[in-house]
Amino acid sequence: MATPYDAIIIGTGQAGPSLAGRLARSGMRVAVIERKLFGGTCVNTGCIPTKTLVASAYAAHLARRAADYGVNITGAVNVDMKRVKARKDQISGQSRTSVEHGLRNLENCTVYQDHARFISAHEVAVGAEILTAEKIFINVGGRARIPQIPGLDQVKFLTNSSMMDVDFLPRHLVILGGSYVGLEFGQMYRRFGSEVTVIEAGPRLIAHEDEDTSAAVKEILEKEGIRIHLDTKCTAVAQHGDDVVLDLSTPAGASQMAGSHLLLAAGRIPNTDDLGLDKAGVIVDEHGFIGVDDQLRTTVYGIWALGDCNGKGAFTHTSYNDYEIVAANLLDHDPRKVSDRITAYNLYIDPPLGRCGMTKAAVRRAGKRAMVGRRPMTRVTRAIEKGETEGFMEVLVETETKQFLGAAILGVGGDEVIHTVLDLIYAKAPYTVMQRAVHIHPTVSELLPTILGELKPLA
Repeated sequence: MATPYDAIIIGTGQAGPSLAGRLARSGMRVAVIERKLFGGTCVNTGCIPTKTLVASAYAAHLARRAADYGVNITGAVNVDMKRVKARKDQISGQSRTSVEHGLRNLENCTVYQDHARFISAHEVAVGAEILTAEKIFINVGGRARIPQIPGLDQVKFLTNSSMMDVDFLPRHLVILGGSYVGLEFGQMYRRFGSEVTVIEAGPRLIAHEDEDTSAAVKEILEKEGIRIHLDTKCTAVAQHGDDVVLDLSTPAGASQMAGSHLLLAAGRIPNTDDLGLDKAGVIVDEHGFIGVDDQLRTTVYGIWALGDCNGKGAFTHTSYNDYEIVAANLLDHDPRKVSDRITAYNLYIDPPLGRCGMTKAAVRRAGKRAMVGRRPMTRVTRAIEKGETEGFMEVLVETETKQFLGAAILGVGGDEVIHTVLDLIYAKAPYTVMQRAVHIHPTVSELLPTILGELKPLA
């Protein structure tokens, strides 16, 4: 006999637990299904553990630069990878435990820990049980894409998930992929002490960014001793003793490279292939992403898809916003929608890259008349004081409306400063509001009004 609920939530990533709380507090009887680790990617293999590792890597990097600040450290700086991993596990574990504890103690909520598969549009099998509900929310996240490379099934390789188990220092970490995952792991392990090589099939790193931003990131990483190969495709891999050997193809010809460990960072795919979505009639695209409308409703009435599995965003903050959109429409009679969301994200190398709104390339493609302001971090007093002057600040505004179009801040504090521009984009305020504001000295943010006073037409 099936067990009836008002709502079923499949997956406990960023959107699921918050939605469970809202629905349960509204009086609905809610079932939450989690097949493995509570908290999803962010808590277990993404944001929280990786940024904890980034912090350890930054500490090692700063210690090696201590003499630049007049601080003497006797002897070499050594990194204890077991302690680094233990710190990461403790912080990540606290978050995971908190999510699970909150759900298991939530009134009107029942937690099932097993795999979920649809039987029909309103029936879900969980182990030996069958649950039914008129409202079902899919929040199953994604995982690393494993590229089709000959020999890959015969070698040991790492992904962002299995990197969480590493408690040693790889002698030579070779990374396939030059975007968020690859670059963040690449810099942190170089700072831990590994030899690092990044192999990117495209002509530049982080291809969705402007060319000058990609070039600046490449220069920062190469200064730290990371080898970067662009326009390079991996055509085959093989295990030779303790090394993984890669066959590479470039416009200049073929070559080989060997490394002690291989990290696959070539994109992500949604966890939708084993949910029985066809039994529910839910349509997915050619990549496996669930099709949704502007309010995150799928093609089947009563079923929604939130988070990474819907292809509308690949970040914790977009997943949480998915929850807000669904809750607002269902419970608050507030017609919020995905298309109101402004693109914003950070790349957590050091210094970080904060991005919001449009790139210069996107502005040109849209045919907008725009002005641009830019300043290198070498002319930002706060960056000079901290001894961290790599990068730049750049803002784009529309000529006619005077509204912000976008910004990129690659530099110390860029991951926080970017929000000052993002908020004004949401407010649809003219840039003159910020230009006339009195910002605090000495900060990175204080240079934004100055830059806005030096705008030039975008070529």
